[in-house]
Amino acid sequence: MMPGQQLRAIREALGLTLKDVESASAVIAEKYNNQEYAIPASRLSEIETKGMLPSIYRVYSLALLYRKTVEEILSVFGIPLGNLAEDISVTHPPKSHILSVSDEKRMVEMPLRFDPGFDMRKTTNMGRMVEKWGTVPLHFLSKFARTHYTYGYVGTDDLTLYPLILPGSFLQIDESRNKIQEGGWRSEYERPIYFVETREGFVCSWCSLVGNQLVLQPHPLSPVPIRLLKHPQEGEVLGQVVGVAMSLGDSGNVELEQFLAKQQILNPGV
Repeated sequence: MMPGQQLRAIREALGLTLKDVESASAVIAEKYNNQEYAIPASRLSEIETKGMLPSIYRVYSLALLYRKTVEEILSVFGIPLGNLAEDISVTHPPKSHILSVSDEKRMVEMPLRFDPGFDMRKTTNMGRMVEKWGTVPLHFLSKFARTHYTYGYVGTDDLTLYPLILPGSFLQIDESRNKIQEGGWRSEYERPIYFVETREGFVCSWCSLVGNQLVLQPHPLSPVPIRLLKHPQEGEVLGQVVGVAMSLGDSGNVELEQFLAKQQILNPGV
């Protein structure tokens, strides 16, 4: 069925006429003092029979009047909001930033039963270890969430911890660990990594405090210099990075290689 036909089927299943929708949407328009929410009967007929696309305001009105979510109405027109997490990798913002948390009303596919031979100590193919998958509302998983976690993204221009943390990586940040640990690690892999908010944006970096100065310490192989910021006026530690998801051996690193080449030209000693 075409989008207009699907909308018509939904309307008729509810027993609503074109005039019913026109009258009800006029109430919504009056409430929000915006006539864009109103759906005249003639326009709704064009949406149903001639492929006319509704505006964002009318999508809201349709969702409300048809007892659907905005996502469900948009899906009628082929807009897959459920693929937001999957499609997020099509763009690579140059600056590091905080990621918005997904809507808890969404559903998620997750493992419901594992193979009895699954051993967390061993590297394994997770797909082969899952015996049963199921669809679960995300709000059912909220009890397992730690509210002091937030999530970040390392921008394609943020080479502070390259090559330990690659640009384009996703970070899990424990906001309860926002105090800088001085020493006590045996290697760079044990050294705490922090997510820092500065006046210019966010940075994923090693950190130390020298008096009232926050030192952003890059990886020794990184082309980024050490940065000194007044603490906390110019730089504030949001939390410690406790999880990293990054792609290895991705052909999409051409942009990274070009950026590094440019850095080499600008800084021949690096």
